[in-house]
Amino acid sequence: MAKVTMPQLGESVAEGTIGKWLKQPGDHVDKYEPLLEVITDKVNAEVPSPFEGVLKEILAEEGATVPNNAEIAVIETSDDGASGASAEAGAPAEAAAPAEAAAPAEPAKTEVAADGPKPAADEETPPEPAKGPAGSDESVNGSTPTSSSAPTTTAAPAAERPAAAATAAPPTAQGDPEARMTPAVRRLLREHGLNPEQIQGTGGGGRITRDDVLAVVEAIRTGAQPSAPATAPSPASAAPAPPAAPAATPAAGPARAAMPTAGTVTFPEGTDEVLVPMTQMRKGIAAQMTKALQAPHAYVQMEVDVTRLVAVRERAKKEYQAKEGISLSFVPFVVKAAAEALKRNPTFNAHWTEQGLLAKRRVNIGVAVAVDDGLLVPVIRDADTLSIHGLNVAITDVANRARANKFRVDDFGGGTFTVDNTGYLGTNLVMPILNVPEVGIVTMEAITKRPVVQSTPDGDVIAIRPVMNMVLGVDHRANDGAGGAALLRDIKAWLEAVGPDTPIY
Repeated sequence: MAKVTMPQLGESVAEGTIGKWLKQPGDHVDKYEPLLEVITDKVNAEVPSPFEGVLKEILAEEGATVPNNAEIAVIETSDDGASGASAEAGAPAEAAAPAEAAAPAEPAKTEVAADGPKPAADEETPPEPAKGPAGSDESVNGSTPTSSSAPTTTAAPAAERPAAAATAAPPTAQGDPEARMTPAVRRLLREHGLNPEQIQGTGGGGRITRDDVLAVVEAIRTGAQPSAPATAPSPASAAPAPPAAPAATPAAGPARAAMPTAGTVTFPEGTDEVLVPMTQMRKGIAAQMTKALQAPHAYVQMEVDVTRLVAVRERAKKEYQAKEGISLSFVPFVVKAAAEALKRNPTFNAHWTEQGLLAKRRVNIGVAVAVDDGLLVPVIRDADTLSIHGLNVAITDVANRARANKFRVDDFGGGTFTVDNTGYLGTNLVMPILNVPEVGIVTMEAITKRPVVQSTPDGDVIAIRPVMNMVLGVDHRANDGAGGAALLRDIKAWLEAVGPDTPIY
């Protein structure tokens, strides 16, 4: 028997909560087939089966919080079956016959289990490309959808969904039957016997989100009116309660209203203040940021003339979109520049430990992805070996899966450096916080047209050029400002050297 253990989803994650078992005892499981969903402080991730065989026993039920490396399931592999057959070789033929007769039943069960979930993933078009890190336009997105609850807070009632499917009359049709949604949301609709027109989508362009569906399901269960799902994602209560708006902290001002993580705060009549509850994601971010700020930060800032980069992308983006079906972003260019520069500055491709600097051979770059409830940093592994196209596909993939809440276990952990794209929000100078134990993080700010003094044979002239600020955050225990300037100078040089001969593939 092979034991399945709880994986570690990131360096700072010590435990996970079983969100949903995708297989049940008796089901056949292929190697690397999704076995269960795990919830941590920051993400929900599908955990693939490390073995092929039959799921014999579930050791941790849905909703249970389990430490890393704890046993959560038992799978009977083909090796187990072979050893069992050899052990019983001397048994009477009559006793062996029932076992042999039962054996063909497993493949039949395998076919049903393997084919069942496929329509949910294939029948729907992929999610829209995420804005920001995977988007093609580095500009402020005024229509970015906002949500008032974290993915982790809505996953808790997963075990109760079948019971909560319909205890009252379903809502009348008030939504758009053609509303867009991710395959995961469409599957959730089917699980509860609902139709898109019964859901009022609150996402960008009327997109139906997971919270919208769960709000209607809860309203059906309690008999309440499913109004304003975005501001009332939790079960209805007698007294008005503020929605979970994780990004609206007391320090947040009006400037944060356009952030993707910003929510809404409702003040009940007669009250001057409300407590905005923290989601699990915000708790995880708070803990990580508090830990990160224990490292002494230093910053280096440079302006990058991206005239050639903008021209290359403008020439290539239409043909690239037609050929690949996805937008060509500026982000893979910056990631590529960082990966090349890190090979020349290896003390930044490292982790800080109490014993010293742990340099890493592999260049695994984390790309910050803004989601409705906070910020996630999935990792692009071996970024230095990928082309710009390969990086663009990888970044788009993780960003779309972030929106669909369909991360994989290997999306997190092992990062050696981080690229943060805050420029699509319109920022020009951000002081990033290190993603410890990494010792470096670089931001790409908004590309803006500025007057630049240029030298010509006839003297200096002022020209209008597209310029991007870049800020490098440095762990001052590991490197000094001079080393940071050298790394950022190499990134700048690579980006300014981009031209028609720069290969995309």
